[in-house]
Amino acid sequence: MSTQLAALGIELIEGYGVEQLELNPDVVVIGNVMSRGMPVIEAVLERGLPYASGPEWLASAVLRQRWVLAVAGTHGKTSTTSMLSWILEDAGLVPGFLIGGIPQNFGTSARLGSAPFFVIEADEYDTAFFDKRAKFVHYRPRTLILNNLEYDHADIYPDLASIERQFQHLLRTVPGGGRIICNGVDENLQRVLAAGCWTPVERFARAGGAGIHWSARLPAEGDFSRFDVLFEGRDCGPLVWDSLGAHNADNALAALAAARHVGVPIERGIEALSRFKGVARRMQLRGSAAGVHVYDDFAHHPTAIATTIDGLRRRVGRQRIIAVLEPRSQTMRLGVHRQTLAQSLAGADEIWLYAPPSVNWDVRSAMTPLGARARIETDFEALLADLTLSLRSGDHVLIMSNGGFGALHTRLLEALESRAPSS
Repeated sequence: MSTQLAALGIELIEGYGVEQLELNPDVVVIGNVMSRGMPVIEAVLERGLPYASGPEWLASAVLRQRWVLAVAGTHGKTSTTSMLSWILEDAGLVPGFLIGGIPQNFGTSARLGSAPFFVIEADEYDTAFFDKRAKFVHYRPRTLILNNLEYDHADIYPDLASIERQFQHLLRTVPGGGRIICNGVDENLQRVLAAGCWTPVERFARAGGAGIHWSARLPAEGDFSRFDVLFEGRDCGPLVWDSLGAHNADNALAALAAARHVGVPIERGIEALSRFKGVARRMQLRGSAAGVHVYDDFAHHPTAIATTIDGLRRRVGRQRIIAVLEPRSQTMRLGVHRQTLAQSLAGADEIWLYAPPSVNWDVRSAMTPLGARARIETDFEALLADLTLSLRSGDHVLIMSNGGFGALHTRLLEALESRAPSS
């Protein structure tokens, strides 16, 4: 994000010092990384300066009087928001959007756009130190996508029920004349809907079935780079695109349904997605060197890890997949997913897991089911050196982290370039 801000000519001031207030701001927008005790926060409160959370400011300054299309769920928010924004853009609707990544069709993560439509990634993380509700309750969508729901964010939510409660609050903000686009086979979401819903619901699921409005028909042995879109049993045509994986088929169905709610014909939406270029850091090929292909992916939850590896496996067949994971999120660092992590990585041929001191659970024991395929590294430089030596032409290296991972992607490609040609 700092790189994107600099490209826009926006100066980035780092740190939490009181001197930032010398800018004499009209309002201080406080992100959820800020907490009591930080000098700038204490000064804001002492001086009685006007302040707001990011979601609160966004709701009053940008989203008011807009038709908000929100995308919520544990996985796929960024990709689905990007797909939906692109469909509306391709249809000539010039939507505003705010996305937690950079869709490559736009090259930027946010813009104001033209009224009335605004597409937003609706995160369930808490709002600010003074507002512990989920961020998405501020957005008041008219069209709402619910992709899926699993336990995550263990640093702020004690259990799944507490996250479901936030989603129930979100449903209460959607008007009766709006639309909810929901994953029809996610049991947790069905429980949320059953607790109270006042808005028409359309359900999607790849395999279709009773009560499912949107589904996909996949060719045998497909990698989901081509599938037929069905709406209420009607074949709406094939989607042929550069994305792959079952999870992206789900995302596409949800985006098509939401776009249809604002008037974009299904066939027009399919045509738009055929030109969808993906999102930075979502199975993004960062480059190839010495015959080795290096991908960057944001996956940091076992479900997302498994579907990402499965999508790549369907694309590359028997070629080697080397999964490299940094357990960087708070939930990962706390070890919440240690019981299911090995299983999620099992589709790769080799697994490298970076376990610095900040990871305070027994990584080695958790990886035991993977046997000799798993390697644990506690030193970043050793990880880079050993990984470089182990790779051979034809390998696909899938680097997964929700952070920068020490620029491992770039450094690995550089090391491969300088390495003697592989045999």
